[in-house]
Amino acid sequence: MSKIDTEIVSAVERALTGKVGPERFAVWFGRGVRMEPCGKTLRIAAADVFRLDNLRRLFRADLVEATRIAGSLLQIGLEDVEFVVDPSLATVAPVDVPVEATDNSAAGSPLPATPVSSAPPVAVIRAAERFGSGGSRERGDDQHRLPRRQFASLDDFLASETNRIALTAAQSVASRPGHYSPLTFVGPPGSGKTHLLEGIWRQARAARKLRSVIYLSAEQFTNQFIDAIRNSGAPNFRRKIRDVELLLIDDVQFFGGKQSTLVELVHTIDTLLRAGRQLVFAADRPLAELRGLGPEVITRLSGGLVCTLEAADFSARLGILQQLARKQETTIADEVLNWMAGQLDGDARHLAGALNRLRAASEAHERAVDLDFAQLSLSDLIQASRRPVRLPDIVEAVCDVMGVEAKELQSGSKTASVAMPRLVVMFLGR
Repeated sequence: MSKIDTEIVSAVERALTGKVGPERFAVWFGRGVRMEPCGKTLRIAAADVFRLDNLRRLFRADLVEATRIAGSLLQIGLEDVEFVVDPSLATVAPVDVPVEATDNSAAGSPLPATPVSSAPPVAVIRAAERFGSGGSRERGDDQHRLPRRQFASLDDFLASETNRIALTAAQSVASRPGHYSPLTFVGPPGSGKTHLLEGIWRQARAARKLRSVIYLSAEQFTNQFIDAIRNSGAPNFRRKIRDVELLLIDDVQFFGGKQSTLVELVHTIDTLLRAGRQLVFAADRPLAELRGLGPEVITRLSGGLVCTLEAADFSARLGILQQLARKQETTIADEVLNWMAGQLDGDARHLAGALNRLRAASEAHERAVDLDFAQLSLSDLIQASRRPVRLPDIVEAVCDVMGVEAKELQSGSKTASVAMPRLVVMFLGR
Protein backbone atom coordinates (compact mmCIF):
# COMPACT_ATOMS: atom_id res chain seq x y z
CA MET A 1 0.00 0.00 0.00
CA SER A 2 1.02 3.57 -0.55
CA LYS A 3 1.86 5.87 2.32
CA ILE A 4 -1.52 7.60 2.21
CA ASP A 5 -3.31 4.24 2.17
CA THR A 6 -1.33 3.14 5.23
CA GLU A 7 -2.30 6.36 7.03
CA ILE A 8 -5.95 5.79 6.15
CA VAL A 9 -5.91 2.22 7.47
CA SER A 10 -4.14 3.31 10.68
CA ALA A 11 -6.74 6.05 11.23
CA VAL A 12 -9.58 3.56 10.71
CA GLU A 13 -7.96 1.08 13.11
CA ARG A 14 -7.60 3.73 15.81
CA ALA A 15 -11.22 4.82 15.43
CA LEU A 16 -12.47 1.23 15.38
CA THR A 17 -10.40 0.27 18.43
CA GLY A 18 -11.97 3.15 20.32
CA LYS A 19 -15.41 1.79 19.50
CA VAL A 20 -15.06 -1.96 20.00
CA GLY A 21 -12.17 -2.00 22.48
CA PRO A 22 -8.62 -3.28 21.99
CA GLU A 23 -9.49 -6.84 23.06
CA ARG A 24 -12.24 -7.43 20.49
CA PHE A 25 -10.23 -5.63 17.82
CA ALA A 26 -7.24 -7.89 18.49
CA VAL A 27 -9.41 -11.01 18.18
CA TRP A 28 -11.39 -10.10 15.05
CA PHE A 29 -9.09 -7.79 13.06
CA GLY A 30 -5.67 -9.31 13.68
CA ARG A 31 -3.95 -11.69 11.30
CA GLY A 32 -6.19 -13.13 8.60
CA VAL A 33 -8.03 -9.85 7.95
CA ARG A 34 -6.85 -6.99 5.74
CA MET A 35 -8.13 -3.43 5.28
CA GLU A 36 -7.35 -1.39 2.18
CA PRO A 37 -8.84 1.81 0.68
CA CYS A 38 -10.47 1.48 -2.71
CA GLY A 39 -11.67 4.88 -3.94
CA LYS A 40 -14.31 6.12 -1.50
CA THR A 41 -14.71 2.65 -0.03
CA LEU A 42 -12.73 0.74 2.58
CA ARG A 43 -12.38 -2.89 1.53
CA ILE A 44 -12.39 -5.51 4.30
CA ALA A 45 -10.87 -8.79 3.15
CA ALA A 46 -11.01 -12.08 5.08
CA ALA A 47 -9.73 -15.56 4.30
CA ASP A 48 -13.12 -17.30 4.28
CA VAL A 49 -16.85 -16.68 4.08
CA PHE A 50 -17.47 -17.74 7.70
CA ARG A 51 -15.24 -15.05 9.18
CA LEU A 52 -16.37 -12.48 6.63
CA ASP A 53 -20.03 -13.05 7.54
CA ASN A 54 -19.20 -12.60 11.22
CA LEU A 55 -17.32 -9.36 10.53
CA ARG A 56 -20.20 -8.05 8.45
CA ARG A 57 -22.81 -9.02 11.04
CA LEU A 58 -20.98 -7.87 14.16
CA PHE A 59 -19.01 -4.83 13.04
CA ARG A 60 -20.51 -3.31 9.87
CA ALA A 61 -22.02 -0.30 11.66
CA ASP A 62 -18.82 0.34 13.66
CA LEU A 63 -16.68 -0.04 10.53
CA VAL A 64 -18.80 2.45 8.57
CA GLU A 65 -18.61 5.00 11.38
CA ALA A 66 -14.86 4.46 11.91
CA THR A 67 -14.31 4.86 8.16
CA ARG A 68 -16.21 8.15 8.09
CA ILE A 69 -14.30 9.42 11.13
CA ALA A 70 -10.99 8.57 9.47
CA GLY A 71 -12.12 10.19 6.22
CA SER A 72 -13.11 13.36 8.04
CA LEU A 73 -9.81 13.53 9.95
CA LEU A 74 -7.74 13.03 6.79
CA GLN A 75 -10.11 15.18 4.70
CA ILE A 76 -10.74 12.50 2.10
CA GLY A 77 -13.98 11.14 0.69
CA LEU A 78 -14.08 7.80 2.50
CA GLU A 79 -17.68 6.90 3.25
CA ASP A 80 -18.49 3.20 3.01
CA VAL A 81 -17.10 -0.33 3.42
CA GLU A 82 -17.28 -3.49 1.36
CA PHE A 83 -16.49 -7.07 2.30
CA VAL A 84 -14.61 -9.52 0.10
CA VAL A 85 -13.11 -12.99 0.44
CA ASP A 86 -9.38 -13.29 -0.20
CA PRO A 87 -8.18 -16.93 0.11
CA SER A 88 -4.55 -15.79 0.04
CA LEU A 89 -5.00 -14.54 3.60
CA ALA A 90 -5.32 -18.16 4.71
CA THR A 91 -1.57 -18.51 4.24
CA VAL A 92 -0.96 -16.01 7.00
CA ALA A 93 0.57 -17.46 10.19
CA PRO A 94 -2.05 -19.37 12.18
CA VAL A 95 -3.98 -17.38 14.74
CA ASP A 96 -5.13 -20.35 16.82
CA VAL A 97 -2.16 -19.97 19.17
CA PRO A 98 -3.00 -19.78 22.88
CA VAL A 99 -2.01 -16.82 24.97
CA GLU A 100 0.68 -18.98 26.57
CA ALA A 101 2.45 -19.31 23.22
CA THR A 102 3.61 -15.72 23.55
CA ASP A 103 5.83 -16.86 26.40
CA ASN A 104 7.43 -20.19 25.60
CA SER A 105 9.24 -20.34 28.88
CA ALA A 106 5.93 -21.01 30.66
CA ALA A 107 5.63 -24.45 29.14
CA GLY A 108 9.31 -25.19 28.73
CA SER A 109 9.15 -25.35 24.91
CA PRO A 110 7.28 -23.70 22.06
CA LEU A 111 3.69 -24.80 21.77
CA PRO A 112 2.57 -26.19 18.42
CA ALA A 113 0.48 -24.01 16.16
CA THR A 114 -2.76 -25.55 14.94
CA PRO A 115 -4.27 -25.09 11.49
CA VAL A 116 -6.17 -21.89 10.79
CA SER A 117 -9.75 -22.29 11.93
CA SER A 118 -12.68 -21.06 9.91
CA ALA A 119 -13.79 -19.00 12.90
CA PRO A 120 -11.92 -16.95 15.51
CA PRO A 121 -10.33 -19.52 17.84
CA VAL A 122 -12.29 -19.91 21.04
CA ALA A 123 -9.13 -20.18 23.15
CA VAL A 124 -7.94 -16.79 21.89
CA ILE A 125 -11.43 -15.31 22.22
CA ARG A 126 -11.66 -16.53 25.81
CA ALA A 127 -8.23 -15.18 26.70
CA ALA A 128 -8.80 -11.81 25.06
CA GLU A 129 -12.40 -11.26 26.18
CA ARG A 130 -11.89 -12.49 29.71
CA PHE A 131 -8.37 -11.51 30.63
CA GLY A 132 -7.80 -8.65 28.15
CA SER A 133 -5.07 -8.38 25.59
CA GLY A 134 -4.58 -4.62 25.98
CA GLY A 135 -2.34 -2.39 23.92
CA SER A 136 -2.81 -0.59 20.66
CA ARG A 137 -3.23 -2.49 17.44
CA GLU A 138 -1.45 0.22 15.51
CA ARG A 139 1.44 -1.21 13.52
CA GLY A 140 4.87 -0.83 15.05
CA ASP A 141 3.45 -0.18 18.53
CA ASP A 142 3.96 -3.63 20.05
CA GLN A 143 6.25 -2.30 22.78
CA HIS A 144 3.30 -0.50 24.36
CA ARG A 145 1.03 -3.51 24.67
CA LEU A 146 -0.13 -4.50 28.12
CA PRO A 147 1.10 -7.89 29.37
CA ARG A 148 -1.33 -10.74 28.78
CA ARG A 149 -2.45 -12.94 31.64
CA GLN A 150 -1.37 -16.50 31.02
CA PHE A 151 -3.66 -19.46 31.54
CA ALA A 152 -3.21 -21.05 34.95
CA SER A 153 -0.98 -24.08 35.44
CA LEU A 154 -1.74 -27.27 37.35
CA ASP A 155 1.65 -26.92 39.02
CA ASP A 156 0.42 -23.71 40.70
CA PHE A 157 -2.80 -25.22 42.07
CA LEU A 158 -2.61 -25.38 45.86
CA ALA A 159 -5.02 -28.10 46.91
CA SER A 160 -6.57 -28.50 50.33
CA GLU A 161 -6.81 -32.07 51.56
CA THR A 162 -10.42 -32.26 50.36
CA ASN A 163 -9.44 -31.07 46.88
CA ARG A 164 -6.59 -33.48 46.19
CA ILE A 165 -8.82 -35.91 44.31
CA ALA A 166 -9.84 -33.15 41.91
CA LEU A 167 -6.22 -32.13 41.30
CA THR A 168 -5.15 -35.74 40.73
CA ALA A 169 -8.01 -36.26 38.27
CA ALA A 170 -7.04 -33.09 36.39
CA GLN A 171 -3.41 -34.21 36.12
CA SER A 172 -4.57 -37.64 34.94
CA VAL A 173 -6.76 -36.40 32.07
CA ALA A 174 -4.15 -33.84 31.04
CA SER A 175 -1.54 -36.58 30.61
CA ARG A 176 -3.89 -39.43 29.61
CA PRO A 177 -6.95 -37.95 27.84
CA GLY A 178 -9.96 -40.22 27.86
CA HIS A 179 -9.07 -41.82 31.19
CA TYR A 180 -11.99 -40.16 32.99
CA SER A 181 -14.55 -38.84 30.52
CA PRO A 182 -16.50 -36.82 31.17
CA LEU A 183 -14.70 -35.25 34.13
CA THR A 184 -16.79 -32.70 36.01
CA PHE A 185 -15.67 -30.28 38.72
CA VAL A 186 -18.32 -28.82 41.02
CA GLY A 187 -17.76 -26.28 43.73
CA PRO A 188 -18.51 -22.73 44.90
CA PRO A 189 -17.01 -19.69 43.16
CA GLY A 190 -13.32 -19.24 43.88
CA SER A 191 -12.68 -22.89 44.74
CA GLY A 192 -10.40 -23.44 41.72
CA LYS A 193 -12.61 -24.96 39.00
CA THR A 194 -11.49 -22.57 36.26
CA HIS A 195 -7.88 -22.93 37.40
CA LEU A 196 -8.08 -26.69 36.87
CA LEU A 197 -9.70 -26.35 33.43
CA GLU A 198 -7.08 -23.85 32.31
CA GLY A 199 -4.33 -26.07 33.71
CA ILE A 200 -5.62 -29.12 31.82
CA TRP A 201 -5.85 -27.11 28.59
CA ARG A 202 -2.35 -25.70 29.04
CA GLN A 203 -0.70 -29.02 29.92
CA ALA A 204 -2.45 -30.86 27.10
CA ARG A 205 -1.28 -28.27 24.57
CA ALA A 206 2.26 -28.28 25.94
CA ALA A 207 2.47 -32.07 25.71
CA ARG A 208 1.75 -31.89 21.94
CA LYS A 209 -0.15 -35.16 22.10
CA LEU A 210 -3.51 -33.80 20.94
CA ARG A 211 -4.33 -32.42 17.52
CA SER A 212 -7.17 -30.14 18.64
CA VAL A 213 -8.18 -28.71 22.01
CA ILE A 214 -11.08 -26.30 22.65
CA TYR A 215 -11.79 -24.47 25.88
CA LEU A 216 -14.79 -22.18 26.15
CA SER A 217 -17.47 -21.12 28.58
CA ALA A 218 -21.07 -22.31 28.40
CA GLU A 219 -22.06 -18.80 27.35
CA GLN A 220 -19.63 -18.87 24.44
CA PHE A 221 -20.89 -22.31 23.39
CA THR A 222 -24.46 -20.99 23.47
CA ASN A 223 -23.70 -17.76 21.59
CA GLN A 224 -21.72 -19.52 18.87
CA PHE A 225 -24.44 -22.15 18.45
CA ILE A 226 -27.16 -19.49 18.14
CA ASP A 227 -25.06 -17.50 15.66
CA ALA A 228 -24.49 -20.66 13.63
CA ILE A 229 -28.23 -21.44 13.52
CA ARG A 230 -29.14 -17.89 12.49
CA ASN A 231 -26.56 -17.84 9.73
CA SER A 232 -27.10 -21.39 8.46
CA GLY A 233 -23.68 -22.35 9.77
CA ALA A 234 -24.73 -25.20 12.07
CA PRO A 235 -22.72 -27.84 10.17
CA ASN A 236 -19.55 -25.75 10.48
CA PHE A 237 -20.18 -25.27 14.21
CA ARG A 238 -20.70 -29.00 14.73
CA ARG A 239 -17.57 -29.91 12.78
CA LYS A 240 -15.51 -27.47 14.84
CA ILE A 241 -16.86 -28.57 18.24
CA ARG A 242 -17.16 -32.31 17.62
CA ASP A 243 -13.91 -32.81 15.73
CA VAL A 244 -11.77 -32.27 18.83
CA GLU A 245 -9.83 -34.57 21.11
CA LEU A 246 -10.29 -32.48 24.25
CA LEU A 247 -13.31 -30.25 24.93
CA LEU A 248 -13.47 -28.16 28.11
CA ILE A 249 -16.62 -26.20 29.02
CA ASP A 250 -16.78 -23.91 32.06
CA ASP A 251 -19.87 -22.70 33.96
CA VAL A 252 -22.26 -25.35 32.63
CA GLN A 253 -25.00 -24.04 34.95
CA PHE A 254 -25.44 -21.32 32.29
CA PHE A 255 -27.08 -23.93 30.04
CA GLY A 256 -30.05 -24.22 32.41
CA GLY A 257 -33.37 -23.77 30.63
CA LYS A 258 -31.83 -23.32 27.15
CA GLN A 259 -33.53 -26.29 25.53
CA SER A 260 -32.16 -26.01 21.99
CA THR A 261 -28.61 -25.57 23.26
CA LEU A 262 -29.04 -28.49 25.68
CA VAL A 263 -30.12 -30.76 22.82
CA GLU A 264 -27.02 -29.72 20.88
CA LEU A 265 -24.86 -30.28 23.99
CA VAL A 266 -26.26 -33.79 24.52
CA HIS A 267 -25.49 -34.78 20.92
CA THR A 268 -22.01 -33.25 21.22
CA ILE A 269 -21.31 -35.22 24.42
CA ASP A 270 -22.56 -38.46 22.86
CA THR A 271 -20.51 -37.96 19.69
CA LEU A 272 -17.28 -37.29 21.58
CA LEU A 273 -17.81 -40.11 24.08
CA ARG A 274 -18.41 -42.61 21.28
CA ALA A 275 -15.13 -41.48 19.72
CA GLY A 276 -13.30 -41.95 23.03
CA ARG A 277 -12.55 -38.24 23.37
CA GLN A 278 -11.99 -36.34 26.61
CA LEU A 279 -14.63 -33.95 27.98
CA VAL A 280 -14.16 -31.73 31.04
CA PHE A 281 -16.89 -29.60 32.62
CA ALA A 282 -17.20 -27.26 35.60
CA ALA A 283 -20.29 -26.13 37.54
CA ASP A 284 -20.84 -23.93 40.58
CA ARG A 285 -23.12 -26.38 42.41
CA PRO A 286 -23.71 -30.15 42.72
CA LEU A 287 -25.29 -31.87 39.72
CA ALA A 288 -28.38 -32.76 41.75
CA GLU A 289 -29.12 -29.03 42.09
CA LEU A 290 -28.74 -28.30 38.37
CA ARG A 291 -32.29 -29.33 37.50
CA GLY A 292 -32.38 -26.82 34.65
CA LEU A 293 -29.92 -28.95 32.70
CA GLY A 294 -32.39 -31.80 32.45
CA PRO A 295 -31.84 -35.49 33.21
CA GLU A 296 -30.14 -36.18 29.85
CA VAL A 297 -27.16 -33.92 30.59
CA ILE A 298 -26.98 -34.72 34.30
CA THR A 299 -26.92 -38.50 33.76
CA ARG A 300 -24.17 -38.18 31.15
CA LEU A 301 -22.02 -36.06 33.46
CA SER A 302 -22.70 -38.39 36.38
CA GLY A 303 -21.53 -41.33 34.27
CA GLY A 304 -17.97 -40.04 34.33
CA LEU A 305 -16.04 -38.73 37.32
CA VAL A 306 -17.53 -35.91 39.42
CA CYS A 307 -15.07 -34.16 41.75
CA THR A 308 -16.31 -31.79 44.44
CA LEU A 309 -14.14 -28.80 45.27
CA GLU A 310 -14.38 -26.95 48.54
CA ALA A 311 -13.14 -23.52 49.56
CA ALA A 312 -9.44 -23.44 50.44
CA ASP A 313 -8.56 -24.18 54.06
CA PHE A 314 -6.11 -22.09 56.10
CA SER A 315 -2.93 -23.71 54.80
CA ALA A 316 -4.10 -23.45 51.19
CA ARG A 317 -5.14 -19.80 51.69
CA LEU A 318 -1.75 -19.01 53.15
CA GLY A 319 -0.02 -20.74 50.24
CA ILE A 320 -2.13 -18.82 47.73
CA LEU A 321 -1.26 -15.50 49.37
CA GLN A 322 2.45 -16.36 49.43
CA GLN A 323 2.30 -17.41 45.78
CA LEU A 324 0.52 -14.21 44.74
CA ALA A 325 2.98 -12.07 46.71
CA ARG A 326 5.92 -13.73 44.93
CA LYS A 327 4.34 -13.18 41.52
CA GLN A 328 3.74 -9.52 42.32
CA GLU A 329 7.25 -9.22 43.74
CA THR A 330 5.72 -7.79 46.89
CA THR A 331 7.40 -8.24 50.28
CA ILE A 332 4.87 -8.82 53.07
CA ALA A 333 5.69 -10.09 56.55
CA ASP A 334 4.65 -13.62 57.43
CA GLU A 335 2.52 -12.40 60.33
CA VAL A 336 0.47 -10.26 57.94
CA LEU A 337 -0.06 -13.14 55.50
CA ASN A 338 -1.00 -15.46 58.38
CA TRP A 339 -3.52 -12.91 59.65
CA MET A 340 -5.02 -12.47 56.15
CA ALA A 341 -5.29 -16.23 55.67
CA GLY A 342 -7.07 -16.53 59.01
CA GLN A 343 -9.53 -13.69 58.36
CA LEU A 344 -10.44 -14.07 54.68
CA ASP A 345 -12.55 -16.83 53.18
CA GLY A 346 -11.28 -19.49 50.78
CA ASP A 347 -12.23 -17.69 47.55
CA ALA A 348 -8.96 -17.27 45.63
CA ARG A 349 -10.29 -14.14 43.92
CA HIS A 350 -10.99 -12.52 47.30
CA LEU A 351 -7.45 -13.33 48.41
CA ALA A 352 -6.00 -11.78 45.24
CA GLY A 353 -8.22 -8.72 45.65
CA ALA A 354 -7.17 -8.24 49.28
CA LEU A 355 -3.50 -8.48 48.36
CA ASN A 356 -3.98 -5.96 45.54
CA ARG A 357 -5.76 -3.60 47.96
CA LEU A 358 -2.90 -3.90 50.44
CA ARG A 359 -0.28 -3.23 47.78
CA ALA A 360 -2.17 -0.19 46.43
CA ALA A 361 -2.68 1.23 49.93
CA SER A 362 1.01 0.79 50.71
CA GLU A 363 1.99 2.68 47.55
CA ALA A 364 -0.61 5.40 48.11
CA HIS A 365 0.41 6.09 51.73
CA GLU A 366 4.10 5.30 51.18
CA ARG A 367 4.07 3.01 54.19
CA ALA A 368 5.52 -0.41 54.81
CA VAL A 369 2.96 -3.15 55.27
CA ASP A 370 2.77 -4.21 58.90
CA LEU A 371 -0.07 -5.89 60.79
CA ASP A 372 -1.67 -2.65 62.02
CA PHE A 373 -1.60 -1.16 58.51
CA ALA A 374 -3.08 -4.35 57.03
CA GLN A 375 -5.91 -4.44 59.58
CA LEU A 376 -6.77 -0.80 58.86
CA SER A 377 -6.58 -1.17 55.07
CA LEU A 378 -8.59 -4.38 54.84
CA SER A 379 -11.18 -3.81 57.55
CA ASP A 380 -14.13 -3.56 55.15
CA LEU A 381 -13.03 -6.61 53.12
CA ILE A 382 -12.62 -8.67 56.28
CA GLN A 383 -16.06 -7.67 57.50
CA ALA A 384 -17.68 -8.50 54.15
CA SER A 385 -16.03 -11.92 53.94
CA ARG A 386 -17.31 -13.11 57.30
CA ARG A 387 -20.22 -15.52 57.02
CA PRO A 388 -23.31 -14.35 58.91
CA VAL A 389 -24.22 -16.43 61.95
CA ARG A 390 -27.62 -18.09 61.46
CA LEU A 391 -30.02 -19.76 63.87
CA PRO A 392 -28.93 -23.35 63.00
CA ASP A 393 -25.34 -22.31 63.78
CA ILE A 394 -26.43 -21.02 67.18
CA VAL A 395 -28.42 -24.18 67.93
CA GLU A 396 -25.50 -26.38 66.98
CA ALA A 397 -23.03 -24.41 69.12
CA VAL A 398 -25.30 -24.31 72.18
CA CYS A 399 -26.11 -28.00 71.95
CA ASP A 400 -22.43 -28.84 71.63
CA VAL A 401 -21.39 -26.75 74.62
CA MET A 402 -24.34 -27.57 76.92
CA GLY A 403 -24.64 -31.25 76.03
CA VAL A 404 -28.20 -31.39 74.74
CA GLU A 405 -29.80 -32.73 71.57
CA ALA A 406 -31.28 -30.23 69.11
CA LYS A 407 -34.60 -32.11 68.99
CA GLU A 408 -34.94 -31.74 72.79
CA LEU A 409 -34.92 -27.95 72.45
CA GLN A 410 -38.07 -28.20 70.34
CA SER A 411 -39.80 -30.52 72.78
CA GLY A 412 -42.20 -29.45 75.53
CA SER A 413 -39.77 -30.36 78.30
CA LYS A 414 -39.32 -27.72 81.01
CA THR A 415 -36.50 -29.38 82.89
CA ALA A 416 -33.54 -27.16 83.68
CA SER A 417 -31.20 -29.21 81.44
CA VAL A 418 -33.40 -28.35 78.44
CA ALA A 419 -35.00 -25.03 79.40
CA MET A 420 -31.69 -23.27 80.04
CA PRO A 421 -30.12 -24.15 76.65
CA ARG A 422 -33.42 -23.18 74.99
CA LEU A 423 -33.31 -19.75 76.65
CA VAL A 424 -29.67 -19.28 75.60
CA VAL A 425 -30.56 -20.06 71.98
CA MET A 426 -33.46 -17.62 72.08
CA PHE A 427 -31.28 -14.90 73.64
CA LEU A 428 -28.45 -15.33 71.13
CA GLY A 429 -30.91 -15.58 68.27
CA ARG A 430 -32.47 -12.23 69.16
